[in-house]
Amino acid sequence: MKRTIRFWLYFICAIAFGVYFSVRIVMVLLGHGDIARIRNISVSADVSGKDLSAVVAAATVAPGAHSYATVLSDINARVSAVPDVRVSAVRRMPNGNLAVRVKLYRAVAQWTDGQNYYPLSADGTIVNRPTEERDMGAVLFRGDVPDDIVDITNAAHAMGENLDYLEWIERRRWNLYTHGGIMIMLPEENPSEAIGTIGVLNRDHNILSKKITVIDMRDSARILVR
Repeated sequence: MKRTIRFWLYFICAIAFGVYFSVRIVMVLLGHGDIARIRNISVSADVSGKDLSAVVAAATVAPGAHSYATVLSDINARVSAVPDVRVSAVRRMPNGNLAVRVKLYRAVAQWTDGQNYYPLSADGTIVNRPTEERDMGAVLFRGDVPDDIVDITNAAHAMGENLDYLEWIERRRWNLYTHGGIMIMLPEENPSEAIGTIGVLNRDHNILSKKITVIDMRDSARILVR
């Protein structure tokens, strides 16, 4: 008898809970209740200390928008269109709110079109956030850039204040231009090593201060100076 009563008690409770949660789910899908509304959108990035105001603006929805009627792909498209964003993802949380996660481009140099200066990421992406002033502490590129500029950028820093900009020639090698008007033609292989050689020559012979216009290093057997 007791087992029968307990069975029916559990059965009735199960039905009651089932009806309750079914009603809650239907209410949420119909847009009723707090859980069905977007009350907060959290935004985070893989780089700390960055201004994320543009990302926040792109992710903004109308106040009290229906969470399950909001198309996340539309929000993600707006977020991914922000110039600094490399990868983005938008997730709907169990409480109806949204979480936006972005990975940002990390500028290692600058690129110029001759008028403005753009952040340039390690993978050669020109970030569409131009400024009118050059960062004199950054390595500057012009023209086409390859998919990886890490090694050449690190090597070019050794040129210090002598370096004006770099140019990718025929998509296979680099030319360096100094503030003194010298064009340094680097070889296809081991351009970083060639830059190191220029540094030694300048230290020992002040070659970058002499009245020359071209230093041709394309032939590994000799250096031509004009």
